[in-house]
Amino acid sequence: MKCRQLFAILLSATLLSACAGKPPRTDYAVDFDFSKLENFTMLPAPATDDPISAERISNQISRDLQNKGFKDYPRAPDFLVGFNLSTGDKPDESNVSIGLGTGSWGRSGGISVGTAVDLPTSKNVKEQEVDIRIYDPSRRLIWRGTDSYDFKDGGEKKATAAQKTVDKILAQFPPQPEKAK
Repeated sequence: MKCRQLFAILLSATLLSACAGKPPRTDYAVDFDFSKLENFTMLPAPATDDPISAERISNQISRDLQNKGFKDYPRAPDFLVGFNLSTGDKPDESNVSIGLGTGSWGRSGGISVGTAVDLPTSKNVKEQEVDIRIYDPSRRLIWRGTDSYDFKDGGEKKATAAQKTVDKILAQFPPQPEKAK
């Protein structure tokens, strides 16, 4: 009975860690004082093959920054916000595994022999990478965050994925200074 419980716990932990995902990639100018930032303005959206997503992302960036307490004030911004959006193909990671095996379970132990064949599917999914850039008024890059999301079709699911991606990226802005140990 204890082996089954241990197996269930290990399986649950493995599944949860697989769902966690990796954090966005960020970088920033360590010599810049982010605590002085109050007002921002959005730079024009980049030319892209997906203007619907570009508009969604621009609007979400503005909403997220305002929710953080920054003011959209184009006449006297403390920082400028721009982004890049790129779309590409990515192999679909859903592979089919076929397992064959035999085994026996004794009272105090067990033996198992098996094999698995991984059959990759030939489908591709689309991936969009969002690269948000924050500049000071002189257009010096002071912060950058990048992440991506997969999608198969447009519409509501793609809009939600774009929103969550922007939210994840801007959760890292402004950067928090690391405390000395």
